Amino acid sequence: MSNGIPGVRAGFARGMIELRLAFSGAELVGQLLWPVATLVAVFLLRDVPIGPDYTLDTFILPGALGMFVALGMLLVVQQLAADREDGSLLRAKVTPNGIRAYLIGKLVQISATILAYLAILLLPGLVFVDGLDTGRPGSWLTFAWVLGLGLVATQAIGVFVGSFVSTSRGAGYVSLPVLGLIAISGIFAPITALPEWLQWVAQAFPVYWLGLGMRSALLPDAPAAIELHGSWRPVETAVVLGAWSLVGLVLAPIVLRRMTRRESGSRVAARRERALQRLG
Repeated sequence: MSNGIPGVRAGFARGMIELRLAFSGAELVGQLLWPVATLVAVFLLRDVPIGPDYTLDTFILPGALGMFVALGMLLVVQQLAADREDGSLLRAKVTPNGIRAYLIGKLVQISATILAYLAILLLPGLVFVDGLDTGRPGSWLTFAWVLGLGLVATQAIGVFVGSFVSTSRGAGYVSLPVLGLIAISGIFAPITALPEWLQWVAQAFPVYWLGLGMRSALLPDAPAAIELHGSWRPVETAVVLGAWSLVGLVLAPIVLRRMTRRESGSRVAARRERALQRLG
């Protein structure tokens, strides 16, 4: 047990260093762009009615929060591919406890980044979005466990998928099916209008349950009537997100270690050469 403590400490330290770099200098503009743009979109939709009691921003805000958590998958895939290409992962491989520290560092950095995105959306949103019901008993507790399980589940999937991607270009290709999954998963609205087979596909992945869980945390009980089965389904949400989190936590380190065994200086050099040829 104590043998793993240095790796955990090194991982947290690595994650915090990467976080500071990601939110400094010119990088800060890129980090703020999408959450601020999303917040502006939610604000502009505040007067678009949905039925007699709600406006569109009431439903868009919880969905946007779930979407940014789900995008942790893509962040992991992109950063993992970039680190394979520039040799960072190979350096972690030859460092004591390096792979464990690398994995923990990525989870810390990406989770903190997503939390910053959510704060940019949620804090102003609580002020100008009408129809939210965060004063119910257990509302913020639900938000917390959905967020926690969602972060682990989606990023663990990102590690698994990213282990099969060796270049930044490959990570770009992977983003297309991930964005497609988000599109069919009812992250912004119930999936009751989709064909039944697509509903089953959506429910097999954590993205759907993220959207449902965020709506259950922030909205009153009445909108649950238009969801599948007319309920927020908290037990099913916890089971599916918990199962994905557990499987991911078990498989992600195994897959990452197997992937790093195949890493070598010659492979890194070959990737760099191909990258330079594309740029040229």
